[in-house]
Amino acid sequence: MFESDVMPKPVIRRLPKYLVHVQELREEGVDWASSQDIADALGLTSSTVRQDLSHMDMRGISKKGYETSQLEAVLRQILGADRMHRVFIIGAGNLGRALAEHGAFSRRGFEICGLFDVDPELIGRSVGTAKVMSMDSLPEQSKRVPIDIGIIAVPSQAAQAVADTLVKAGVRAILNLAYKHVQAPPEVAVVDARIMESLQELAYSLGKSK
Repeated sequence: MFESDVMPKPVIRRLPKYLVHVQELREEGVDWASSQDIADALGLTSSTVRQDLSHMDMRGISKKGYETSQLEAVLRQILGADRMHRVFIIGAGNLGRALAEHGAFSRRGFEICGLFDVDPELIGRSVGTAKVMSMDSLPEQSKRVPIDIGIIAVPSQAAQAVADTLVKAGVRAILNLAYKHVQAPPEVAVVDARIMESLQELAYSLGKSK
């Protein structure tokens, strides 16, 4: 099949986009998609699509393209979406609640198993399928439900303390939505998602286009 440690990082970053798109095609009843169709939908070139998919030993068929069911199965396996990953969300503010209420998590292989906060006024509230729990209960909850991924959705000043708590609880990966990088042991993967930086990048592009 392929080895994830030799797949270029830019390719890895594009794989989730391919998966979301092919799932949408499957929902629409589309059985085959050409590299050009996929490229047009995702703002890529057909050459990029073909090269990316070649890393997974996926080859299109002349005049038909890629079979969407097969492509979805391969992408789900590579991205781990063929199994359920247990997720804790830390922070029940607007962002944390929006994530907990997002209906696509389970379809993408993620199960929200806990939503935590320190605000007494939020603790006990139901959000989506989760109930807000106290941060003090996180260590005990992590023993009941071994956690794979922790999502940090708290103010920047609290981010590192939350990351430390998640690491002690046995988390294997962290998605950090706070506007501050957090430190974690090498065996814990950390991904920073910075909405503001993306907006500033767009603002720069707008300025260059004037």
